Amino acid sequence: MEITEQIGQTKWSIDQAHSEITFKVRHLMIAHVKGKFKTFDASIYTRGKNFKTAEIDMLIEVSSISTDDVKRDEHLLSEEFFDAKKHNQISFVSSTIAKKDESGNHELWGELTIKGITKTVVLNVEFGGIIKDPWGNEKAGFTVTGKIHRADFGLTMNVPLEGGGVVVGEEVSISCDIELTKISQNDLVMELDTEANKNSI
Repeated sequence: MEITEQIGQTKWSIDQAHSEITFKVRHLMIAHVKGKFKTFDASIYTRGKNFKTAEIDMLIEVSSISTDDVKRDEHLLSEEFFDAKKHNQISFVSSTIAKKDESGNHELWGELTIKGITKTVVLNVEFGGIIKDPWGNEKAGFTVTGKIHRADFGLTMNVPLEGGGVVVGEEVSISCDIELTKISQNDLVMELDTEANKNSI
């Protein structure tokens, strides 16, 4: 899906210095290994400042993976896991943002593609609000969390343990802290209610 700018849309970019994408997975069934992707970007458009209307097209560079262990990172990039030479990008394209629940969180539905395999996923979104920084830039903040099964995306490599279980867990927990900067807004539409804009999503 290609997102193109339209009349009345607000464009946002990711503030790379204040955003991160991390993950964790069980190791030996008793602990967790954590990692992150250092390089990512997205095209994000909303109607005014209402993030319930957000269109998101995000790309993550697989080769930017880091688990603070060079040999493990090399293994993750190999054919046994991400096969980064053939599939060096992870993509996410949003489809629906559901109304907030009792905790004030939202469900974000979209298509996640890893290793050339596309699946529908549901992520939890906590909206931090919209504010202007000391330099006049309009910012929006989010925490996005969710879980996926790596085998669904062809990441099936594993080693069984003598006492039962496997070396690498099946479930992967994802956590993203994202800060956006408003780039532009076309004013040829009716302004949204000022009070609603303060914490719209």
